[in-house]
Amino acid sequence: MAYRIAINGYGRIGQCVLRALVERAEPRLEVVAINELSGLDTIAYLTRYDTTHGGFPARVEVNGDQLMIDDRAIRVLSEPDPSRLPWRELGIDLVLECSGSFKDRPTAQRHLDAGADRLLFSQPAEADVDATIVSGINDHALAPTQRIVSAASCTTNCLVPVLTVLDEALGIEHGVTTTIHSAMNDQPVIDAYHQTDLRLTRSAMHSIVPVDTGLARGINRLMPHLADRFECLHVRVPTINVSAMDLAITVRQDTSASEVNALLAEASRGRLAGLLGYTEEPMASVDFNHDPRSGIVDATQTRVAGGRLIKLLCWFDNEWGFANRMLDVTRRLAAMPLDSP
Repeated sequence: MAYRIAINGYGRIGQCVLRALVERAEPRLEVVAINELSGLDTIAYLTRYDTTHGGFPARVEVNGDQLMIDDRAIRVLSEPDPSRLPWRELGIDLVLECSGSFKDRPTAQRHLDAGADRLLFSQPAEADVDATIVSGINDHALAPTQRIVSAASCTTNCLVPVLTVLDEALGIEHGVTTTIHSAMNDQPVIDAYHQTDLRLTRSAMHSIVPVDTGLARGINRLMPHLADRFECLHVRVPTINVSAMDLAITVRQDTSASEVNALLAEASRGRLAGLLGYTEEPMASVDFNHDPRSGIVDATQTRVAGGRLIKLLCWFDNEWGFANRMLDVTRRLAAMPLDSP
C-alpha cells in the first residue's frame, strides 16, 4: 500500500521534494496533495520549468484541480488554515511542511487534527517536537510514537556529519562556522521595502549580505556535549544555488591535514556513504548543483595550524541535498507504522 504524502507549501523545497521523489522512483511514496496559495497554472509552470535544476523528468499537465505527473494525479489545494485541510478525507499519512511559515508544535498539531498521521518540518522546529533528525547520524532516534518531526536544515545536515567524524577521532574543543549561502527568495532582486531585517532590503544580486542563523542552536540540540562551544555566522552571496560551509575547529589531539582528510574520506566511503562526499579535484560551486549528498568535503582546502586548529570547506546543494534528506526521513517513517503514545 502506498504511503500517502501531502506537501504543504510548494516553494523551492516542496518542488525539489516532488522532483526527487520522481527521480528516485520511490514506488511506496506517493504525493497525493499539494497545498499552495499560488494558482494551479503557475504551480504547473514552475514544476515543468526550473532555472536551477532544469526541466521536470516527467510530463506535467493540469486537469481540473489536479496536477498531473505523467498519469498520476495530485490534488491541489489553496487553504491558508491548516485545520480546514481535507487530510482525513485524503488519508494522508505524512504532511511535508515546506512552507517555511511556521515551526511550532501547536500549528503542526492543526494538521494532525485535520486528519494527517504525522508531520515532517523542512526546517529546524522548536525544541518540543518529537525528534530532530540528521540522516546518517541519529536516524535511530525515530520511534513509532513520534508524530511531529523535523529534518533539521540544509546547513545542519552538512555540518553535523563532519563534526561527528572529527569529534569521535580527535575530540572537538570549540568551533566557528561561516555559511556562505546562495541567495534566497526572501531577498529582493533590487533594493526593496519588504523586510524588517535592514540588510535583507538590499539587492541579492549585488551584495554579500550577512544574516542571522540558528545553526549553533542546532549543534547544541544534536550534539549536546558541544553545547555553547560553537559560534556561527551566515552570509548570502549572489548565486542561485549551492552553498559552502567554512568551518574552523580546535581539537584535543595533534593532527595534520592529511590525517583529517583521511578520516573524512574513509567516512564518505563507509558509514556516511551517499550522505558525506569527499573530493580532491579543483571544483567550484556550480559543479555541485543537483548533488543529492548532504555535504562534500573539499580536501584541497583543508588546513591545520599549530597541530590543533583545523580549517575545512564543505560544499552542499542547499536545495537538492536537503530535499533528498526529507525523503530519507520520509522513507524511514513509512517503514515505521504509527503507534499511539
